[in-house]
Amino acid sequence: MWDNLFDAFEPVSSKQWKQQIQYELKGADYNDTLVWESLEGIKVRPFYHEDETEIKYTLKESSVPFSILQNIYVHDVTLSNKRAFDSINRGAESIRFTIENQNVVVADLMQNLPLENTSYFFYLPFLSIDFVTKINDYASKNNAKCFIQVDPIGQLTRDGNWFENLDKDFDKLNSITAKTTIPFITINAGIYQNAGANMVQQLAYTLAHANEYFNRIKNINQPITIEVAVGTNYFFEIAKLRALRLLFNTLAKEYNHTFDCHIVVTPTKRNKTLYDYNVNMLRTTTECMSAILGGANSIANLPYDALYHKDNEFGDRIARNQLLVLKHESYFDKVNNAADGAYYIESLTEQLAEKGLLLFKEIEEKGGFITQLIEGNIQKKITESNAKEQELFDTGKEVLLGTNKYPNKNDKMKHDLELYPFIKQNPRKTLITPIIEKRLAEKLEQERIATEE
Repeated sequence: MWDNLFDAFEPVSSKQWKQQIQYELKGADYNDTLVWESLEGIKVRPFYHEDETEIKYTLKESSVPFSILQNIYVHDVTLSNKRAFDSINRGAESIRFTIENQNVVVADLMQNLPLENTSYFFYLPFLSIDFVTKINDYASKNNAKCFIQVDPIGQLTRDGNWFENLDKDFDKLNSITAKTTIPFITINAGIYQNAGANMVQQLAYTLAHANEYFNRIKNINQPITIEVAVGTNYFFEIAKLRALRLLFNTLAKEYNHTFDCHIVVTPTKRNKTLYDYNVNMLRTTTECMSAILGGANSIANLPYDALYHKDNEFGDRIARNQLLVLKHESYFDKVNNAADGAYYIESLTEQLAEKGLLLFKEIEEKGGFITQLIEGNIQKKITESNAKEQELFDTGKEVLLGTNKYPNKNDKMKHDLELYPFIKQNPRKTLITPIIEKRLAEKLEQERIATEE
């Protein structure tokens, strides 16, 4: 029955569609009217047809459902343990602890937490062989699924300095490789998106970032975690994640690395706003949908009030519930590789991958990612890309509802700020110019706050 469903209809070719569209335009130029160009230089057509699209990419034979990840900053071990337990009971499937104190006792932090069906990430903004070994020993002894997140190159990009220096940091990483069995290498690629890099740059910089680790660390025998930020360009973000996995696996094969990457996605802060902050929930919902359809392994949603409130139970619960609705009520976990075969997404995936690979090769020809960071070329390119998008926002061509379009003049935020939501100045001596995250609405919001009573 289903095989014969459309037998009564003659197939319509791409050429026929274009002829009909041109007729409907009544003399207007097809390309000028209906084709637009993205910041990545990709020309987006009004329709995509099987005549013009070759299906090349199937990401995985079987897709493992995405994991709902809850972020927890560890200040008090007992309270953090209690919060993790509560988050799991409320729907979290993975926990990520951010630990700044090397005296934290891992067993105390993990006390009584379920291990069988829950993954645990340990994000470390320091590099310590002993502490990583303690986490590894705990995971091995208790058969726990753990990921350690350390990223010296990410430290360099964000802070401007290594933890110690290039040689010592990589000596420690090579020592950790010999002593651990659980994944420990992370690529914090989210900073590129949050700082204003376009998608081609994000892919190329992430790939070059990974290549430095493949070149400098011997025998990486664990999966690499890639931290990614996604925005609201819905289909492009789906394609970006698919292209990232494709490019990473292509690179990994050159080093005989047989593990697929573990992609952790968080919605970007770049388009989030202080005013009309509830719109942030709409933005993060579509961003999480892109992450799911793009093949993310774990998703840590961004609370709607993350810019200006300290961590709080209500914001975390709303963010977690958004993912629970997508997973259990929208059934986003029931279909493997849902984006496969969509001509538009396939075309975007191919173009982003090709452009990203080309830029990656240019970086490698000029000495590699670290060299380009030290020379300031990466920062310069991101600054230029940021300026282009900022101009679109400032002129109203890129819209953030409630902020640069249809703002509520009665909305007051000055007395509700628990956190400083703007770029912080910290003049100091650094090896490189750090890559700074920038939100599009910052200048406009500062002007509004200054006029509040």
